[in-house]
Amino acid sequence: MRTYLEEYKRKLITAEQAAKLVESNVIVDYGMFATKPVDFDRALGQRVGDGLENVAIRATGSVLPIPEVIKNDPEQKTFQYFSWYFTMLDRKAGDMGLAAHNPFNYHEATMLVYSEGQYENLYPQVWCAQVSPMDKHGCFNFGLGNSHNRGMALKAKIAIVEVNENMPVCPGGCDEYVHISEIDYIIEGSNTPIFTTPPSPEATPEERKIAEYIVNEIPDGACLQLGIGALPNLIGNMLADSDLKDLGIQSEMFCDAFVTLYEKGKITNARKNYDRNKSTYSFCLGTQDTYDFLDGNPRCASCTVQYTNDPSRVAMQDNMIAINNILEIDLLSQVCSETHGLRQISGTGGQLDFVVGAFHSKGGKAILAFTSTFKDKEGKLHSRIKPLLTPGAVVTVPRTQVHYLVTEYGIVNMKALSVWGRAEALINLAHPAFRDELLKAAKEMKIWSRTNRIPF
Repeated sequence: MRTYLEEYKRKLITAEQAAKLVESNVIVDYGMFATKPVDFDRALGQRVGDGLENVAIRATGSVLPIPEVIKNDPEQKTFQYFSWYFTMLDRKAGDMGLAAHNPFNYHEATMLVYSEGQYENLYPQVWCAQVSPMDKHGCFNFGLGNSHNRGMALKAKIAIVEVNENMPVCPGGCDEYVHISEIDYIIEGSNTPIFTTPPSPEATPEERKIAEYIVNEIPDGACLQLGIGALPNLIGNMLADSDLKDLGIQSEMFCDAFVTLYEKGKITNARKNYDRNKSTYSFCLGTQDTYDFLDGNPRCASCTVQYTNDPSRVAMQDNMIAINNILEIDLLSQVCSETHGLRQISGTGGQLDFVVGAFHSKGGKAILAFTSTFKDKEGKLHSRIKPLLTPGAVVTVPRTQVHYLVTEYGIVNMKALSVWGRAEALINLAHPAFRDELLKAAKEMKIWSRTNRIPF
């Protein structure tokens, strides 16, 4: 059997040599989430001031360590940083004017990068991502960040892998690897620890009430998608202690709670209409225990984000239950899940993908969850339900697509409700301290009828 060792040696270069391949006026793609390169980024960051200019660095959900191309170039003389999905790191960089957001529906990423001709402006000159060590077949596994990595690698003029022995090998699925014949260069990285998330904070009483409402909506054999955040993990952990059985997973993100559900015997994937007996996902951000669970696990399948998120594919699973967080909603039932006014907090990600897909699933439910209030830095209480969205807020889910909404005050199916019915439902989900002013606003907006009942 061919060993590929000669080809490996021929393509092996240092991070500094790889950084020298980057030219001015190009796009450099940094992979997705925890596959962001570390050694290549350090070397590229050292090129500030050497004549290189106008280089666009593009990531998806940046994680620590802070990219050197940001740290070393605060005046952006050489680099401008972009991210398809804002994390806390991207958000802080954005607040300083050092990062910009690329909006998209997440399932489209694979479609865009595999397109021919129409979106050539998307293709990078250089793609570099962390991967697991090459296997005996000459393949490098994308580990925790499948997403659209393979498509980017194939469309880049120069494709570079940065090998990290700590990267889990995540079986597929589809497109979970790149072959040595398909890449140009190999960096043997310094094997830095893979980024892990801290344990979720203790749930609040409000979050526990929300989770209780949601768990009651989930039947045996349901196929789950859980979004990013503490609440989805709380819901997963509550499901682990429930009487439910034969749950399945089709989710863009594999979260920590899924491991608990496996350990409690709740996940079998036996009732899925396709990918039976496997949990399909596209990336993972979690604890080391979760990474260890995924490493080499044939019960889980790493897939492209189009495979996991395409609404038409999501809808093919029966009893698809999609659970995601939102930031605010107005009395017209327009949902914002990604900005505070003009400040980018996260991104559309796959939220709209699963809202649409779960609604069209037989028995499916798309659930958008949120605590009714939040406190600002001064401790003042604010309602997440507003007469109109905060000026500048982005509509993540149009009102026509909203299915189930839940706060600590209840859960409601918004489909087929009139504008009057939606306003009433939302006021009933609001914190009692804000209901009177929301009722007054609804009347002024002429979305309240004398036939509406007074919220309790």
